[in-house]
Amino acid sequence: MNAPQIISLGCRMNIAESEEMRAMLAGERDLVVVNSCAVTGEALSQTRKAIRRARRDHPAARLVVTGCAAEIDRAALGAMEEVDGLVANAAKLDPRAWNVAGDAPPIAPARTRAFVAVQNGCDHACTFCVIPQGRGKSRSLTVAEVLQEVGNHCAAGAKEIVLTGVDLTSWGHDLANSPRLGALVQAILDEIHQLTRLRLSSVDGIEIDEGLFELLAHDARVMPHLHLSLQHGADMILKRMKRRHLRADAVGLVARVKALRADISIGADLIAGFPTEDAAHHAANLAIIDELDIVHAHIFPYSPRPGTPAARMPQLPREVVKARAADLRARAAARRAAWLESLVGETLPVLAERDGTGYAPNYARVALPEGTRAGEIIEVTVRGFREGLLV
Repeated sequence: MNAPQIISLGCRMNIAESEEMRAMLAGERDLVVVNSCAVTGEALSQTRKAIRRARRDHPAARLVVTGCAAEIDRAALGAMEEVDGLVANAAKLDPRAWNVAGDAPPIAPARTRAFVAVQNGCDHACTFCVIPQGRGKSRSLTVAEVLQEVGNHCAAGAKEIVLTGVDLTSWGHDLANSPRLGALVQAILDEIHQLTRLRLSSVDGIEIDEGLFELLAHDARVMPHLHLSLQHGADMILKRMKRRHLRADAVGLVARVKALRADISIGADLIAGFPTEDAAHHAANLAIIDELDIVHAHIFPYSPRPGTPAARMPQLPREVVKARAADLRARAAARRAAWLESLVGETLPVLAERDGTGYAPNYARVALPEGTRAGEIIEVTVRGFREGLLV
């Protein structure tokens, strides 16, 4: 191998950071970087598998691990014989940590969709979450820094910008005058006129400010796609998770935004088998999928993370956790299939990716005609769907 290979695991935040590392390390040779995830026990297992696979594929390369797992499970990963070195998560975008020049290009080569990390870290203390240990305190890019990065991506050909963060809706809390995320989105739309589409990654519904809500509800350049960091559908479990919302908050938010923008699609993260979860709690978790019309569901079987309060709570048997995760996935798949069926006959503007598919504004993935160029936005009339893909 010659050019560095960046293997990105986990969240959209990691994807955004991997693109920055790809640009920063472009001059390096025979280097593999595993940008790791540790949000669940399974994520940590996938990180170890990725390291072993990368070593098999590139036996002579220098293999370096960074990301959340490199903080949270540093000793164990550092002891793996496949690993040549670790770079702290907080330092992975610092050229000095890689011993490279600090004048790398500001972005990686053009993508149809660009992920821009506007916020990092988290100041909250959800009882199940280990990410603050890997990411640290919440910190925000300034408006000027975000505008510069978004402008660079658009100049390089990106048609869609996805704003990401560990706790995206906390953006601005650490800046002068504590601006809200809605102000940042408005600034991007006002200043970057060539931007065609703006999408938000996962948001905490309780932190959506009025300015952001109005943009989600009414602005055509803000994509009709709202992904909630929901986690559960039962109030008692939400309280034990130390979340800051209740079920009614999520129901009210979705009802309000759908009343103003009927085509908005809803996504959510849901955890199955949280400690102390009983059958009634699980039923509420299943029911929230239909009540909120969740068509982009991310289902996570609970796994205890060392050092978190939830790891000290009474645990459910693993077979129960897995069974409840399967229940949630089945309910989510049925809801998604019904949604896809409802889109048959509609004509959607689809942003073409490089793999022969693309994304509609509502984040439905669509098969595209052969020969469609990446980066084009084309009108597609939906004839049906297969395996979760509109055709």
